[in-house]
Amino acid sequence: MKLNKYIDHTLLKQDATEDQILNLIEEAKKYDFASVCVNPTWVSLAARELHGTDVKVCTVIGFPLGANTSAVKAFETKNAIENGADEIDMVINIGRLKAGDSDFVEADIHAVVKASGDKLVKVIIETCLLTDEEKVHACQLAQRAGADFVKTSTGFSTGGAIVSDVALMRQTVGPDMGVKASGGARSIEDALAFVEAGATRIGASSGVAIMEGQKADGGY
Repeated sequence: MKLNKYIDHTLLKQDATEDQILNLIEEAKKYDFASVCVNPTWVSLAARELHGTDVKVCTVIGFPLGANTSAVKAFETKNAIENGADEIDMVINIGRLKAGDSDFVEADIHAVVKASGDKLVKVIIETCLLTDEEKVHACQLAQRAGADFVKTSTGFSTGGAIVSDVALMRQTVGPDMGVKASGGARSIEDALAFVEAGATRIGASSGVAIMEGQKADGGY
């Protein structure tokens, strides 16, 4: 197993500077991570710096609250792809999900899937805010809407990925859909536990520490 290719090397802090993003990109090149995950304003920079490598450019849509309108999420997706994004991590409308408005949530996801064309779409369900029943339902809606992955967390709410949630999500979506654990892997032991539970991608700001066998402090 090439653990490096499970990792989306992530920097989504609102105060991240260009120099910090460039450092993230250089680390991703060095360790040949699956992708860098950055806010949309940095997509064109990342696409330029990663040209000719097999490290993908991942960005976030409707982030971190998920409460943008579907039309805005779709536009944001198209704009990100025009700027060079390869992968799209969107946040569901969590309030609508909790209110039982399944049709709205599925349509909201589908709007991004449609706008993404052939690009990979990961759906952030924000597990820390959901009951187990809601987690299962959110995964089912993402699957019905045609998404490629379900993802645990933004890293900006009350908690990140936990192993039991990853296992539940994998059990719900079956073997063919991706599951991304984010906001919880700070060591190689954490990362391997998520993979064992069914994760096929790991979102982490601690990618270097994971690869170096160290334990990172806090963070996404």
